[in-house]
Amino acid sequence: MRTCALLAGAMLTGIVAAAAETAPRRDEFYWLGEINKASAVINTEQGLLDPGLAPGIARGLDAVLRAGDAPGGKRPTLVITFEPLLIQAAGVEATLLHAGRSSQDMLATVRAAIIRDEMLRLAEALRTTTATMVRLARAHEGTVVPNYTNGVAAQANSYGHYLLGHVAGLRRDAERLQQAFARLDRSPMGTTVLNGTSWPLDRDRMAAYLGFAALVDNAYDAAQIAATEIPVEVGAVATAIALHGGAFVEDVMTQYAQSRPWILLREGGGNTYVSSAMPQKRNPGLLNDTRAEASRVLSLGIGRAIQAHNIPPGMSDAKTVRDNAAVLAGATRMLEMWDRVLDALVISPERALEELNSDWTASQELADGLMRRHGLPFRAGHHFASEIVDYARAHDLRPSDFPYAEAQRIYEATLREMSLPAAPLPMDKAEFRRALDPVAIVRNRATSGGPQPVEMARMLDEADRAVAGQATWIAAQRGRIDAALTRLDADFGRLLARAPR
Repeated sequence: MRTCALLAGAMLTGIVAAAAETAPRRDEFYWLGEINKASAVINTEQGLLDPGLAPGIARGLDAVLRAGDAPGGKRPTLVITFEPLLIQAAGVEATLLHAGRSSQDMLATVRAAIIRDEMLRLAEALRTTTATMVRLARAHEGTVVPNYTNGVAAQANSYGHYLLGHVAGLRRDAERLQQAFARLDRSPMGTTVLNGTSWPLDRDRMAAYLGFAALVDNAYDAAQIAATEIPVEVGAVATAIALHGGAFVEDVMTQYAQSRPWILLREGGGNTYVSSAMPQKRNPGLLNDTRAEASRVLSLGIGRAIQAHNIPPGMSDAKTVRDNAAVLAGATRMLEMWDRVLDALVISPERALEELNSDWTASQELADGLMRRHGLPFRAGHHFASEIVDYARAHDLRPSDFPYAEAQRIYEATLREMSLPAAPLPMDKAEFRRALDPVAIVRNRATSGGPQPVEMARMLDEADRAVAGQATWIAAQRGRIDAALTRLDADFGRLLARAPR
């Protein structure tokens, strides 16, 4: 069965690769062509374009597009450089397509369409990385490791639970992306400049042909406000993803300062490289590169707000496709690298447990247990546990080596210091030892959302459903856009077929 699945996966990869090779480049030239095709079809059917002239204009437009798709063909990115090619191919009558249009609404539409595609690529990379993290969390559901606060070992936790914490952040990233996408996925076409046009354009049908889910409602908003604001929101989405990626990388990176890490990258394969001077060093190159990409995305993402700051409405500073696409493409690359990091992680449960048992990360359980089972005020229990840690470190004692008699003495001293009635340590020796067992602590957590097996099973299943939901959403958006463009091609083809040979 696994062999069949691998073969099916390989076939699907080949099909996707082949489709990518034959798919048109959805750059500025492509979308200017789609807008012109839609204008030709819609305006002809609505009587805004002479049906006798329309087929010839369509033929000229088709010639321009075919020439642009040829190797080395001209693919202008602006309305004012696209239109001369159209005039050359179909005569000045081709500018009848420009009824009620402007570079402002056309380029606003082009930019929205291009960023829309980039956002869907980012959504797919985000889904893939999240899915990998969920699989890893399931594999390490019971792997007990140290967690850190303020850079210091703090408490034992399940590594799977730790990963699900990161998954929760990535799921919020996916929510933010989908919400931003809904605001981006609105067609500005037909708003012309500032206040619309006297031409009765069918904006709804234009939006439908270009695969947009809705319209930018206000004509002034279309190119003056939204066109500057949306890139800032897109940058914020990418920034949040980069922050999550950088934090994860740094958490792994700190282990490389230890002589015996409990987590590191599998050596070779582009994951690590040997130092040019120090033979013992295996530098985590993939971690370095992933963090560097996250930093670049962060710079670009914040840059969207800087470029949009303190400019009059409608200025072009923050609208550039190159810059706005770069922040999304960078976030996509970072997620792909992060996915590689996850696949390359080597975790030693034995070494992690050794680290936990060599320190006092379980000491809070002493205070919790004394309060939960024996009614001791938490602050008194906390003081008792702190005194035990101080004594242990002064005498180089591990939790498993700590003498029970000494714990009894410290407990009685703690009660005197806290002005509580004298009493013996209510924990017997076995309970005292269990309270310091990191595996038992993780297993016996009772909080909703904790690392105990029942809660882990629930959260893992929920994460799987969320990842599946992301896949469904991405497929729905891509399917809707592709279906719209297919309809446009078919309708334009019928108009083109009426052109004289």
